[in-house]
Amino acid sequence: MSLNGKTAIITGSNSGIGLGVAHELARAGANVVINSFTDTAEDHRLAETIGKEHEITARYIQADMSKPEQCRALIEQAGGCDILVNNAGIQHVAPVEDFPTEKWDAIIAINMSSAFHTTAAALPMMRRAGWGRIVNIASAHGLTASPFKSAYVTAKHGVVGLTKTVALETAREPITANAICPGYVLTPLVESQIPDTARKYEMSEEEVKQKVILERQPSKEFATVEQVGGTAVFLCSAAAAQITGTTISVDGGWTAL
Repeated sequence: MSLNGKTAIITGSNSGIGLGVAHELARAGANVVINSFTDTAEDHRLAETIGKEHEITARYIQADMSKPEQCRALIEQAGGCDILVNNAGIQHVAPVEDFPTEKWDAIIAINMSSAFHTTAAALPMMRRAGWGRIVNIASAHGLTASPFKSAYVTAKHGVVGLTKTVALETAREPITANAICPGYVLTPLVESQIPDTARKYEMSEEEVKQKVILERQPSKEFATVEQVGGTAVFLCSAAAAQITGTTISVDGGWTAL
């Protein structure tokens, strides 16, 4: 399919899932805006590389997704938004009674509230254009829970709820809103944690993957950023025009348990 002429904004996209989604949307012909809270030469070179590789226009725009005004400014600065992918996120693990307040606030702001602010800014643009796609990167933790991840689980459940609400508000328009719920995805961040975890548990790296990281993922295989990105592309296609307000799990069967 072709997304030629469409502009896609992907938050939290200078690495990992967000970067994978940006590449797949660009591969489908969309012009892309990638984003993070940093503003380095490498960030801008990354956008340049995406643009050259896929022969589309790619830009990097810095914005801190913990700050509402910067979330909205990102959309305005892009100048247009046909496809919005809310991907920005952080994590912290601790029991509820020990969970630092500042970590709770940051996770809720970046993982959940940012999606509200970017969506609120993007919807008028989509309505003017007469077409729009909102794809929220939630998580298997938007549908189920794990201990010690209270803020993350709360935020991702909230993203799923926001997705449903936006879908109902736009149901009579050519705009859809859906959430992708990945399980464990093999990103550079996850890969970098495997050796330390292996040493901690005195296991081989393969044992760590199978018995620790992928314990709840029945396929015992990581999802890839390309698979998540491909799902986002599908949700932007004509075939998905009547898919709205729902979740698509890319989790190797995790939420089937």
